[in-house]
Amino acid sequence: MLRSLYSGISGLRAHQTMLDVTGNNIANVNTAGFKASSTQFQDTLSQLQQGASGPQAGTGGSNPAQIGLGVRVAGVTTNFSQGSSQSTGRATDMMISGDGFFVTSKGGQQLFTRAGSFSPDAANQLVSPDGGILQGWTATNGVINAGSPVGDITLNPNTMVAKATDTVTMDGNLPSDALVTDAPLDRVVNVYDAAGAERSLTVTFAKSASGWNVTAKDGATTSTIQLAQQSNGQLTPSGALSVSGITVDLSKVSGYASMSSLTVSGQNGAAVGKLESYTLGNDGSLVGSFSNGIKQVLAKIALAKFTNPGGLEKAGGSSYVATGNSGGVQLGAAGDPGMGTLTAGSLEMSNVDLSQEFTNLIVAQRGFQANARIITTSDEVLQELTQLKR
Repeated sequence: MLRSLYSGISGLRAHQTMLDVTGNNIANVNTAGFKASSTQFQDTLSQLQQGASGPQAGTGGSNPAQIGLGVRVAGVTTNFSQGSSQSTGRATDMMISGDGFFVTSKGGQQLFTRAGSFSPDAANQLVSPDGGILQGWTATNGVINAGSPVGDITLNPNTMVAKATDTVTMDGNLPSDALVTDAPLDRVVNVYDAAGAERSLTVTFAKSASGWNVTAKDGATTSTIQLAQQSNGQLTPSGALSVSGITVDLSKVSGYASMSSLTVSGQNGAAVGKLESYTLGNDGSLVGSFSNGIKQVLAKIALAKFTNPGGLEKAGGSSYVATGNSGGVQLGAAGDPGMGTLTAGSLEMSNVDLSQEFTNLIVAQRGFQANARIITTSDEVLQELTQLKR
C-alpha cells in the first residue's frame, strides 16, 4: 500500500487531537484557575532510501534520501501563565499572584490547584467545590509553627479567646504644686486574668516632699515606687511599677503645676470573646476578629511550588498531582520566594485566549482537511492501478 495513505491517517489522528485539546480549552474559558493546553507535533520515523556518502577522490559526497512516514503528537503542554482577576467579595475566595499552588487533600491524596474557591463545610473545614480540604498550619494560641507538617485547616466558629492584662497605661498630669497633706489620688482600672476573669487594680498617687509615691494594689499584693519631681515638669520614676505580673506604664504622666488630669488611658487585657469573622492577609494568614476586640491568627494557608510545573498531571476538578518529572513538592507560605502572594475576595480566571483558540480551530480544521485530501488522492492512485487490467 502507499506510504502516503498511512501518512494521511497519522495526520488525521494528530489534528483530531489538536481539535480535542482546543475544544477543551474553549469549554473551560470560564473555569476558575484553568490553564490552557497546546499541542506539539513531530514527524515519525523516516524510511531511508539511500544512505549518505562522504566525498571520495574525484567524486562528491551525497546526502541521505529519506521518506517520512507521517506525523505524531509529541506532547500536550500546559500554559501556566497568570489568569486575570475577578472580584467576588467572598472572604473565602482566594487568588494567587505568582507561581504557587494551593494544597488540598482528598481521600488521603495530596492535590494542587490554582482555583481558590473555598467554603466552610459541616466540619468547619475550608473545602474546594469537589471536597478537597485546604491544607496549611492551624495556630496554637495565635502562634503558627510553620516547621510542622501541613494539615487540614479548621475554623471553628465557637472559638473563644481571652487575654490576660500585662500592661496598664496611665496618662495626664499630676500637679507639682499639690500639698503633702492633700488627699491621695486613686485610679481604679479593671484588669483580666488568662481565663478572662475581671478584677480591679488600684493605683494610688500620694504627694511627697520630693514628688509622688505611687502604689499599685492588686488584691492583697502591693508595689510602690517614687516619682521624683523635676524642675521642667517631668517626673522621673525610681523603677518599674509592677504588681502581680502587670506593669503600670507611667511614661506619659507629667508633673506640671496647677492641673490635675490623671487618667487610665488603657490596659491590654480582654474578657472572653467569640469569633465573629476572619480576614485573609497577603501572607496567607487567616486572622480572626473576636467580640472582645482581639485579633488573633487562626491558621496559615500553605502554598506549593515545583521545579517543573509543566510536569504536573491533571487529576480533574481543576487539580493536579505531582509526577516524577514535576520535581518534588516544595511547601511554603505566601510571600516566600517563588510562592506568590494571596488576595482575598478574588478568583483567578482561566487563561484561555479565545482569539488564539479560534485560530487554532481553523488551523486544525484545515490540517485535517489537507490530510483527508492525501487519503482521497492516494485512493485515486490505487484505483488507477486496479484499472490497468480490464
